[in-house]
Amino acid sequence: MGLLLDIVDTAVTRQTAEALAQVGTVAALRLIALAVAAADDNQADWLQTGVHGALAGTDGATDVAAVCGQLARDPEEAVRRGAAEITAWTDDTRR
Repeated sequence: MGLLLDIVDTAVTRQTAEALAQVGTVAALRLIALAVAAADDNQADWLQTGVHGALAGTDGATDVAAVCGQLARDPEEAVRRGAAEITAWTDDTRR
């Protein structure tokens, strides 16, 4: 979480989010979702940039959206909220 919410170096935030989104597992996307829920606006922008970077030129948006669909049923509200935000980001990449 420290890397995803780095307040000093936004490149670390972007690169970590991109790497986790490329992995695409439930555990990886759960970390991003938790970070999104805790992020300020600037951090959220860099998290989104990282997720978009992972999805650029791939069909990964569908996989990420599917995993976020699973996370929508997570017992932790922050995960559900973050997953909903990430799902909206994947919708942006398919337009």
